[in-house]
Amino acid sequence: MRVITEAPAPVDAAALAGKARDTLRLTWEERRWTRKKTVTTAGREIALALPTGTVLEPGDVLAVEEHWYLVVEPCPEPVLVLFPESYEAAVRIAFDVGNRHFSLGYDGDRLLVPDDTAMEDLVRRLGVRWERREMVYAPIHAPIHSSVDRGSDE
Repeated sequence: MRVITEAPAPVDAAALAGKARDTLRLTWEERRWTRKKTVTTAGREIALALPTGTVLEPGDVLAVEEHWYLVVEPCPEPVLVLFPESYEAAVRIAFDVGNRHFSLGYDGDRLLVPDDTAMEDLVRRLGVRWERREMVYAPIHAPIHSSVDRGSDE
């Protein structure tokens, strides 16, 4: 079993050339877990023992071995998609979601929250139009980046 103990750091894309790509598919909640035993899509047993506070992001390279490397891939999960009628309604929803210590994401003019009974009760109470979907969830406070260094176009 491969044990990963260090947080992802940028990796030069050239270091991955010619190696097989393996993935670790994780939901948003799982990307926040620092201790976990799991299996990659290629069937490799992996144990995460990451520093406290580590949050894995899609594209993070967790391991580079002689013949393969491991990348974090987001996994679709149940979310509630909210359709606020105005900017003011969106701000109100964001306040109420945050006040309940839930995360909040967005996709264009739609807000996303975890599919949870507390969130369902909230949106019903607020009278917001919503629907349930399976999709990749990345809350606003979670930076979107990749640990593969692709260089700069500037």
